Amino acid sequence: MRLHRRTLLAATAALPLPALAQPAYPSRPLRMVVPFAAGGSADASARMLAEPLGVALGQPVVVDNRPGGGATIGAQAVARAAPDGLTLLYGTPGPQIINPWLMRSVPYDPVRDFAPVSGYKRAPNLFAVHPSIPARDVADLIALAKAQPGRLSFASSGIGSSSHLAGELLKFMAQVDITHVPYRGTGPALTDLLGGTVSMALDTLSILLPPARVGNLRALGVTTPQRSALAPDLPALAETLPGFDAAPFNYIATTAGTPAPAIARLNAAITGILNDPAYRARMEALGEEATPSTPEELAATIAAESARWKQVIEAAGIRAE
Repeated sequence: MRLHRRTLLAATAALPLPALAQPAYPSRPLRMVVPFAAGGSADASARMLAEPLGVALGQPVVVDNRPGGGATIGAQAVARAAPDGLTLLYGTPGPQIINPWLMRSVPYDPVRDFAPVSGYKRAPNLFAVHPSIPARDVADLIALAKAQPGRLSFASSGIGSSSHLAGELLKFMAQVDITHVPYRGTGPALTDLLGGTVSMALDTLSILLPPARVGNLRALGVTTPQRSALAPDLPALAETLPGFDAAPFNYIATTAGTPAPAIARLNAAITGILNDPAYRARMEALGEEATPSTPEELAATIAAESARWKQVIEAAGIRAE
């Protein structure tokens, strides 16, 4: 009996410490890094998710705004965090998909430094023109642009923004020459579009659809691959330009090296929230579509989007300011 106890104690002492006492995940509050200033769309979406995510995980989720560097500062903070699943990235196309091709360099590896967790949402853009433009649909607009190279213009909320890249994708796929006019945000761009200073824009559906519904703009289509449930009466641009997809998606990632059980717990919590009908209804009211996914599906989406936008950025010769 004495020998048995000694053998057992010796074997127990030889075990690695994590095997003896593995703390439950998460054991402390989480930090969700938003690589943009407070008050914007990404910040609002992150805060909308943080509260129910904290409830699901049993620990508070604190939103940490880290703006600057075209979203690279916040992404770098996540890339350099401890790989414990307690630091999350509220991902937009910038950090991992757009910036590596738009900028000369980024302060992290866009693939190896992050672990995908789940997709979060897509926010369809709307393609709208000023009523003075004699185009009733996308085919009309393309024909008009080909007949008047460089005469038409499209507004964006800034170089490298989703509205800029959507316009460049239209030019690339339709092989037309339309002048890009960048603004410092969607607000100024919308003002000039409504005034007829610029011809068109491909920007947030929730911003452009209300003036289109009352006749101040003419809606030509949505930028999702299929018609959107948020505006089912409008065609998708892909019906005229097969394969057109310029609906920016948001997602959740964490630091590379985070243990698989932590990622699985995060994924289950996020997908559970996104599959809740009441939460989906809140998103739809904001003009957004929930896109829950597995980590593997998200990794594949990021890779495909990166390859697609690389082609567009290089063809247009776009560089960050």
